[in-house]
Amino acid sequence: MTEQYKIYLDACCLNRPFDDQTQSRIYLETQAIMAILSQCQSGTWKLINSSALVAELNQTPDLERLQNVKKILAIAKIKVITSSFIQDRSVELQKLGFSSYDATHIASAGRSNSDIFLTTDDRLIKKAQKNYRLINVNINNFVQWLAELIQTEESND
Repeated sequence: MTEQYKIYLDACCLNRPFDDQTQSRIYLETQAIMAILSQCQSGTWKLINSSALVAELNQTPDLERLQNVKKILAIAKIKVITSSFIQDRSVELQKLGFSSYDATHIASAGRSNSDIFLTTDDRLIKKAQKNYRLINVNINNFVQWLAELIQTEESND
């Protein structure tokens, strides 16, 4: 993994390692998240944190889970603070049909010049692909993104 990616993970991604690992999909997704976080931990890639993520995560009723997710976020090298730019951009994105949280996350990812916004939310990905020119943020499923990345790097070797 040679390229230096700036990665914005949504709250679902950050929570995945603490979900029920007996389900195959969740287990696979956890392995992908751990691989991505390992690249961020080593400094190869940069994890992005934001006021929007912290606000959403603070809604977590399970305090132990919340502490664990915040430990993951502690490795973030970039922090996006909510600003009038992000608020205005969020309103524009909501007009395209994105939820308030999703719109604020997309605006934060855009503000940080992230290379990729990763999520488990298939509907968000579809809506983002449909509106790609208007949002200018690359949004993908993290398992698919990581698999494509590995495949591309192996074919370049």
